[in-house]
Amino acid sequence: MSVDDNGGKPPTVTRRGLVRAGLGGAALLGTGLLCFASTASGRRPGPGAGGPRPDGPEPAWRELAAGNLRWRTLHEQHPDESRTVRRVLMDGQHPFAVVLGCVDSRVPPELVFDQGLGDLLTVRSAGQVLDEAVLGSIAYGVLELDIPLVVVLGHQGCGAVAAAVDADATHAPLPVHIRYLADRIRPAVDPRLPRHARADAAVTANVRRVRASLAAEPDLVGRVASGRLAVVGARYELGSQQVTRLG
Repeated sequence: MSVDDNGGKPPTVTRRGLVRAGLGGAALLGTGLLCFASTASGRRPGPGAGGPRPDGPEPAWRELAAGNLRWRTLHEQHPDESRTVRRVLMDGQHPFAVVLGCVDSRVPPELVFDQGLGDLLTVRSAGQVLDEAVLGSIAYGVLELDIPLVVVLGHQGCGAVAAAVDADATHAPLPVHIRYLADRIRPAVDPRLPRHARADAAVTANVRRVRASLAAEPDLVGRVASGRLAVVGARYELGSQQVTRLG
């Protein structure tokens, strides 16, 4: 049965489907970037499918940007999920990017970048907070798997950032483990901004701080200096589903 088969009944249209379809159509009309859409000739050969892995930081970013365009215009390919790819990956992995994202269930990197098995090494912590486990996981991807790109991905409406903003403003006590997160995000909060604007601004500021910290890590700094590795910040908008590079 195909995904469009509804037993002869009219297809059910959800509110989310209408919203995303409207956003997707507007994006296609506004940008004219239909070149990334699926075509009759087939899907793009991703790294996990035996296609060439992006060679260097900028090609890796372009692959992510192309995947995000497919995602937000409803032309997802869901690549590298076939039985053949699963067998190939039994012998090893060669992901082309590390994505440090938030734990938020609305921002799974493989979906928002339209990637599949073997394509991304994903590390997730609330608010992209760094600790030794997160740093070790990223270093593993860069040093052991020779990944050329690390993306710090923040997002609109981040609950961890909002908690840090509220704690900074009210000094209300937080559960101990959530306080750990808030304390590490708090330096990104600008108390000079109006209260309603602080959380959104802090999302971007927090991404920039984490990106800078990673780029200065002793295990990574040499690769960054030589151009073998780029550490970039990015932000995902829940409304448009677009990822914007921050630097």
